[in-house]
Amino acid sequence: QVQLVESGGGLVQPGGSLRLSCAASGSITSINAMGWYRQAPGKQRELVAAITSAGRTNYADSVKGRFTISRENAKNTVYLQMNSLKPEDTAVYYCNLDGVRGYYGMVYWGKGTLVTVSS
Repeated sequence: QVQLVESGGGLVQPGGSLRLSCAASGSITSINAMGWYRQAPGKQRELVAAITSAGRTNYADSVKGRFTISRENAKNTVYLQMNSLKPEDTAVYYCNLDGVRGYYGMVYWGKGTLVTVSS
């Protein structure tokens, strides 16, 4: 089984910064991409940022220029540096892994970490 463990959430004032981390452990053959999604109260889960094993990145328009996703392939760890945070960034942030286990494509989710942006 594959586990994703997130850390780094918390309370921050508007304009502040946070860095989220997600470490994947367990048996997986290969990882295609890792990313971060978020879900605010009363809203659907949405993609925040993703990064492929080759380093290609994709960001939601709402976070471009403020958030940066990076990855340490050797550690199966993905990071999300969040700067210039806004109250509308408040949400539970979920780590996502898209990979292959054995012969099967698999998608895994972390349990989520809460980010609250408030003064």
